[in-house]
Amino acid sequence: MNFTFSVDGVPKGQPRPRGFAFRRANKTSVRVYDPGTAEGWKAQIALAVKPFLPPQPLTGPIRVDILFRFPRPKRLCRKKDPPGELPHTAKPDRDNCDKAVLDALKQVGLYRDDAQVCDGRIVKVYHALGGKPGARIQVFAWEAG
Repeated sequence: MNFTFSVDGVPKGQPRPRGFAFRRANKTSVRVYDPGTAEGWKAQIALAVKPFLPPQPLTGPIRVDILFRFPRPKRLCRKKDPPGELPHTAKPDRDNCDKAVLDALKQVGLYRDDAQVCDGRIVKVYHALGGKPGARIQVFAWEAG
């Protein structure tokens, strides 16, 4: 099973769990929570991949290539700036963006565990002039050979 789909919207990185300590009845406790700032982005991914979902989650090794297109800042929208895509070197980090996508694909049932993803290319760019933010995601079943 090999397919490509696009997701519209501003890519978000998977936030790291946060913790806080509090004191209650002379006892200090720590609570951990997920800030959840990527939930809207993950919902967009889930909607976009829905037509490609198999009846059963994929098993075996998988390759996922992702091209993230971030909004182009105004400082790069001048006439003298190149019209094509430009490298994105700001936050969020590419590994956090990748994690958000892989988590979303697991949640909708594309595969059993994101540990199955053993290969893939991750690219972050500012979108081309006249373009829009989003992502292009390609999924490949691993083929031996």
